[in-house]
Amino acid sequence: MSQYASQLNLPLRYAGKVRELFDVTHDGAPAILMVATDNISAYDHVLSTPIPGKGAILTQLSLWWFEQLADLIDNHVLSTDVPEPVRGRATIVEALDMVEVECVARGYLTGSGWAEYQESQSVCGVPLPAGLRDGDKLPEPIFTPAIKAPLGEHDPNVDFATIANLHGADLAEQLRDLTLSVYSRAEALAAERGVILADTKFEFGRRADGTLVLADEVLTPDSSRFWDAAAWVPGEALPSFDKQHVRDWLAKESGWDKASDTPPPALPDDVVRATQDRYQEAFRLLTGTPWSAA
Repeated sequence: MSQYASQLNLPLRYAGKVRELFDVTHDGAPAILMVATDNISAYDHVLSTPIPGKGAILTQLSLWWFEQLADLIDNHVLSTDVPEPVRGRATIVEALDMVEVECVARGYLTGSGWAEYQESQSVCGVPLPAGLRDGDKLPEPIFTPAIKAPLGEHDPNVDFATIANLHGADLAEQLRDLTLSVYSRAEALAAERGVILADTKFEFGRRADGTLVLADEVLTPDSSRFWDAAAWVPGEALPSFDKQHVRDWLAKESGWDKASDTPPPALPDDVVRATQDRYQEAFRLLTGTPWSAA
C-alpha cells in the first residue's frame, strides 16, 4: 500500500518495504520519482512504527555519497526538484534496467558472513584465513553477492559462480570490480571521519547502451554496517549506526517470537528516539554536517 499515491496523483510503479516508485517524465523522457518513506524493516517484516525523518536522512546521505563517487561511476539521479509532499525525501532518477543482484562488499567479518565463516571458513565461496573473530578486518575486501528474493523474503547469499551463471561472466566481473572499487573509496572516506564501513550493498542498473549505473540508495545505515572506529574491538559487541537497536529490542526485550506468524509489536518511544539518534549521528559523522530536517 502506498503512503504517497494520494498526495502525488502519479502512476505508482512499485511500493516496497521502504521506497515507493512513481512514473514521471524528465526532459521529455520517462523517469522515476523515488520516494524514501520513514518505514523501517527488521527480520523481513515492515514494522508498524515508522522512524520519523528516516527517509529524508537516507535520501540526503545517498546524494552526498553520489557526489563523492561521481568520478568512479555514474549514478541514476536526474533531479532533486520534486513535488512538495516528498521534498527532501525523494529524487527523480533514471528508468534503468536493474540488475537483479545485491552487490555486497565486505571489508570486515560479521553478520551473516561471520555465521557462514564459522561453518565453512569461507563466505560465499571465498576462502578466508583460520582464526578470525567476529568483527575482524579481512585481509582484503571481498565480493559476496546475493540474489533478489520476492518481497518480504530474505535475499539469499550466493557465490560468484552463481552470478556468472545467471548473468554471464562479463557482467558478473563488472559487478564485482565496480562493487569493490566503490567500497574501497567509501571505506577510505569513512575512515577519515572515524567511521568503519564494515560492509555494504549496492544495486546497479543498465542504460539502453549497456552502461552500468549506480542506483537505489547508496552507503546509508540501511544498506551498510557502520561502526565507530574508536569503539571497534573484534570479538566484542560492535554497536552500529543503523537499525541494530531495533533488531536487538525485538530479539531480546519485546517478547516477540520471530519464528512465529505473529507480526512484530509496535516500537516503544525510547527505541524510536534512539534509532533516530543513530541515523542522525551517522549523517553528521560522514558528511561533517549536523542533520537538519529543514
